[in-house]
Amino acid sequence: MLKAFIQSLILLLPLYHFAQNYNLTGTAKDTQGSPVAFANVVLYSQDKSEIIKGAVTNEEGFFEFDNLRESTYVLVIKYLGFEDSEITIELLKNTALKPITLVEKTEALEGVTVVYKKPTVKRLVDRLVFNVENTTLSNSSVLDVLKQTPGVLYNNGILTVRNAKPVIYINDRRVYLSATEVNQLLQGTPASNLKSVEVITNPPAKYDAEGGSVINIVTSKNIIAGYNGSVFGNYTQGTEYPKFSVGTSHYFKTKKLNTYINYNINPRQDYRQNDEFINFKENNQTVSQWETDFERRRKTANQNINTNIDFTIDENNSIGISGNFLIAPRRNTQNKVFSETLMYDANGVLDSSFVTKNRLVEETINMALTLDYIHNFKKDGEKLSASLHHTNYDFSNFQDVDTDYLFPDRALIRQNKFQTFSSQLTRIYTGQVDYELPIENRAQFNAGVKFSNIDSESILDQFEFNNGSKQKDITNSDIFNYNESNFAAYSSFSKDWEAWSLKLGLRSEYTQTRGNSLLLNQVNDNDYLQWFPSFYIKNKVNSNNTIYFNYNRRIFRPRYSQLNPFKFYLNDNTYLTGDPSLKPQIDDILTLGYTIKQAFTFELYYRYENDPAINIVFQDNVNNIIKYVNTNIDHSVSYGLDFMTYTPIVKRWNIYALTSLFYYDNKFFAIEDANALVANNRWSVYLQAVNYFSFLKDNRLTVDVSFLYISPIADGASKIGDRSGINFNLRKNLWNGKASLTLGVTDILNTMNFTQTTKYLNQDFYVDSNLENRTFVVGFNYKFGNTKLQTNKRDIDLKERDRLNLDMD
Repeated sequence: MLKAFIQSLILLLPLYHFAQNYNLTGTAKDTQGSPVAFANVVLYSQDKSEIIKGAVTNEEGFFEFDNLRESTYVLVIKYLGFEDSEITIELLKNTALKPITLVEKTEALEGVTVVYKKPTVKRLVDRLVFNVENTTLSNSSVLDVLKQTPGVLYNNGILTVRNAKPVIYINDRRVYLSATEVNQLLQGTPASNLKSVEVITNPPAKYDAEGGSVINIVTSKNIIAGYNGSVFGNYTQGTEYPKFSVGTSHYFKTKKLNTYINYNINPRQDYRQNDEFINFKENNQTVSQWETDFERRRKTANQNINTNIDFTIDENNSIGISGNFLIAPRRNTQNKVFSETLMYDANGVLDSSFVTKNRLVEETINMALTLDYIHNFKKDGEKLSASLHHTNYDFSNFQDVDTDYLFPDRALIRQNKFQTFSSQLTRIYTGQVDYELPIENRAQFNAGVKFSNIDSESILDQFEFNNGSKQKDITNSDIFNYNESNFAAYSSFSKDWEAWSLKLGLRSEYTQTRGNSLLLNQVNDNDYLQWFPSFYIKNKVNSNNTIYFNYNRRIFRPRYSQLNPFKFYLNDNTYLTGDPSLKPQIDDILTLGYTIKQAFTFELYYRYENDPAINIVFQDNVNNIIKYVNTNIDHSVSYGLDFMTYTPIVKRWNIYALTSLFYYDNKFFAIEDANALVANNRWSVYLQAVNYFSFLKDNRLTVDVSFLYISPIADGASKIGDRSGINFNLRKNLWNGKASLTLGVTDILNTMNFTQTTKYLNQDFYVDSNLENRTFVVGFNYKFGNTKLQTNKRDIDLKERDRLNLDMD
């Protein structure tokens, strides 16, 4: 039997040799030895009359052809911005080609060398990296780049990552601005010096445990001395009012000194209209119905100044000073609110109404200064850095509220008037030290410590009018002092093998807080120690398949305004209030991901949120009062499946798509119904698709068309209605890349407005919101000076400053 089997093998060997198929593999690299990802690889017959097969290089520049017959082939590699590479191959066996070097295609334009590339995407063990250096995006703003970054969504002026606002870092340092100011900074900053954007959905131990996802903007090194600058501006026409943004940036570099300054001003008017409906209950029966028509017109003209100076002491030591300033003068920051409420009885008969006029002015001066020191050791990559920061945030507002109460025939019943003055002065001090140590065999150790102290004083004075006489309302006036100290330490270890990557981290934070309300004569002391472990592992199964898993723990401390116990009245029947005893929210997040061909990613995630602090609207059915209360809900749970791709369709058409199917379950306490535990949950769908088109030989004309759909979602105690939108944006680079012109329309069909329904137990409240979502935008940017320079622009942010943000929407 064995002899017959061997004879059969001998007889089959010639046939096997005759029908043998071979594999051909190789890699494409640039002249610096870096892989060229997403290059087109075409295998032709010897006379190039027939295309045998085609492929696209992965993120390592690798390509592979299988099942090839013995023959002579012509291999051609093409990539935008590089000369075509052509190789003749006589294939007689399985062959691994030596690395193929692609030479950049340069084109001299009036002394300026232009190199064209396209963005690429790479997944590391703990983040997604979007490489944009010297791409067609380099002539846009930083905000424009973020709009096109996989995993980052931009809608209605807000950046989000996985449905939450991210923290913005630049070169691993946080931007010293509150969340409301970041948008203006990014829009006014040119992207000419960007190297990459890192999207970190679960940040490792190096980053503060405070907050959710991180967007780290990495800038290029400066290599050329000289001066350059830019001016930029855009005009946006909303459905009601125009909005403007104008600014300029300047950069100067010598051998040891780098300086940068940016200034922009954003005069704008915004309009919002709400239709609000509320049913007041008694014994589960409606006893009164209110219908309100709410209109708000807001005028602002915020000015931003961002500057930094870097000085190289010697080859191992450098020092830097940076500053961020926001100025919002009182004369340019005004709110005018008009609302009319119709009050019906249980039978739907009009009983009476009231009309409220609210005039409000605000003033904000926000100043941040940072001092950085970096020491590079002799060992390559070993580094010690230290940073000191101070923020001084000074905010005040004054509102004048008049209300007329009317009979059904519009005859006057009575009038009421009150005024409020409020202010918040917050000082933040932080210091941190970080150490980085590369270890042999592709490993690295990181460690650091940080201290922060926040001291805040808030004042509210309310005045009422009796027979024209102004008197201070003692029961609604207060002073609230808040102090917080935080001590943090972390360490992490990472290592890469041929197919595996591992990263481990642990961060510890000890926090002490004290809140003191003089009116309530109440002092709230709190201290807690929290541990924040992080774990990341990735396995590259083969050139086309990667699987990864990570676990992360995060903390969300309450904003300072959420801790403030003041009752800030918007009218006679509506007020906002905080709670000095709010607990921090702790999240545990697990993610399992799978990437196919470096282009298609599937992620399963689970997130448990313990004690989320949110703003919930409650109706007081006894006193007919609407309360917006900052409170801890019991917990929230969300889990879902995400799919993401950023891939070329054809040569000049790329697409980014994100779909998310997720379940969100909120458990909260019904304050107005004996603190009963109530659940609000549902399955939801999130869908975004962005098409990127490039035209002309040099790709200097680009068009983006995007679509966004959000199904109804559960949010705290409310359900938010569905919304969708289509956006169009065109960009033309002019004058050899020194200028760019943009035209765009957002929310073309005006379908991004939404509803909010709060209905459970004895609560029944509905809001239909209408904002200026549909806008027409024209923008222009011009660069001058030595445009080959790359700026040292560096903006740093703190979580402590994010909590300054006062969102009155």
